[in-house]
Amino acid sequence: MTASVELRFTAGEHAGDVSGLLLRPDGARAVYVLAHGAGAGMRHPFLESIAHRLGEGERGIATLRYQFPYMERRSRRPDPPAVAVATVRAAVGEAARAMPGLPLIAGGKSFGGRMTSTAQAEQPLPGVRGLVFLGFPLHPPGRPDDKRAEHLTRVHIPMLFLQGDRDEFADLKLLKPVIKRLGERATLHLVESGDHSFRVPKRSRTADADVMGELVEIIVEWTHGIV
Repeated sequence: MTASVELRFTAGEHAGDVSGLLLRPDGARAVYVLAHGAGAGMRHPFLESIAHRLGEGERGIATLRYQFPYMERRSRRPDPPAVAVATVRAAVGEAARAMPGLPLIAGGKSFGGRMTSTAQAEQPLPGVRGLVFLGFPLHPPGRPDDKRAEHLTRVHIPMLFLQGDRDEFADLKLLKPVIKRLGERATLHLVESGDHSFRVPKRSRTADADVMGELVEIIVEWTHGIV
């Protein structure tokens, strides 16, 4: 198994340096710039598993995981959007520098995915050909709303939404119309019985490892279709 390489880069003028983990398998064909969710950093087992599975065998997708500044400081309060967006942009630049010539996709888990799409909506991320969301957080639990998706109309590259169909952060009655409005740019893949973390109930016949495999294969197929 290829080992991740630790690195540091500047997240922005007022944010300082942050850590990253670069995993580049032999024969890599694309790079996924992968941001963490609000409550867990780049070393969370979910992201660790996604990164290593994407790099296995013929899949050929490298990853750059990275910390937002608040997580680097071990704070529980996420950075303001401007700081998070600047960090996303810096991470994309670092991925291009570290792995020149490879096509880029970007996105991440929950908060990290939403901050990536916000960055793309404000100003296209250089070299990024598509966005992959691992549980897009459309609204807080119990407070259904689709205002967090308004900026997605300003994203003009392909988007892949991977969602559990029990995700309390994304009421499907709201998410599906959002996807429909985005047209051919957006692809929705639902994980049966999955919650916001893609965990499935113990009574389900699907094991968590099978869910991880499902997510990775969908990412690989979609990515190879656009790069």
